[in-house]
Amino acid sequence: TTTTAQTEARKLENIKKEDVGGSEKMYPDMKKLYWWPNVKADIATYVSKCLTCVKVKAEHQKPLGLLVQSKIPEWKWDNITMDFVTKLRKSSQGYDTIWVTPIRETDPMDKLARIYLKEVVTRHGITVSIISDRDLRFASNFWRSL
Repeated sequence: TTTTAQTEARKLENIKKEDVGGSEKMYPDMKKLYWWPNVKADIATYVSKCLTCVKVKAEHQKPLGLLVQSKIPEWKWDNITMDFVTKLRKSSQGYDTIWVTPIRETDPMDKLARIYLKEVVTRHGITVSIISDRDLRFASNFWRSL
């Protein structure tokens, strides 16, 4: 039965450590043995919550660089940090990135600059520097757009 197959598929002891490689690797292996409606989505959910899967994934990730301490600013709002969470599932309005104000990853730089001016500069004045998880070209293009 479908329920039995799902139960078997979810038993951690049925998954060898070397077989855990994310849902894209697990799906072809599992579909040889089991099938039920939405099997691919269920596997993706399982892998995202599986402690073993997370540990194995971490073992195969490129080590992160060292954390660099930023200078402590002399004035409030002199320096700000911008972090982006990208490639999210699109919202009903088409947003797929988070930057305090929801934006699309494909939004043009001038739109980001307008949001920054409206939401930050009007309240706190111009910042001296912006720290971002994007590359230097992003920061350069951002400043040029202002």
